[in-house]
Amino acid sequence: MAQLMVKYRKPTDAAAFDKHYAEVHAPLAKTIPGLRKFETSHGAIGTPQGPSDYHLIAILHFDDVAAIQAAFASPEGRAAAGDLPNFASGGAELLIFDTRPA
Repeated sequence: MAQLMVKYRKPTDAAAFDKHYAEVHAPLAKTIPGLRKFETSHGAIGTPQGPSDYHLIAILHFDDVAAIQAAFASPEGRAAAGDLPNFASGGAELLIFDTRPA
């Protein structure tokens, strides 16, 4: 398996972010070809030292890194990526990695 983790920093308007994410962005993301599982954080995101500067974390699961690359080359993947400037005013970090059982 491989994952795409999207770490969204705190936006200027959290309510507008949450509304757009739920009504527009998440439905777009769920159409990406090859997506096996889609998870998002719920509630405050913290660290062992206390609060973080992240508002939301999304984890998208795919078969492998090649599937992630193909997914984001698709029209659906380009639409989801192109939507980021519409709501992620705090910025977003995207991380791609393979996973294995520990």
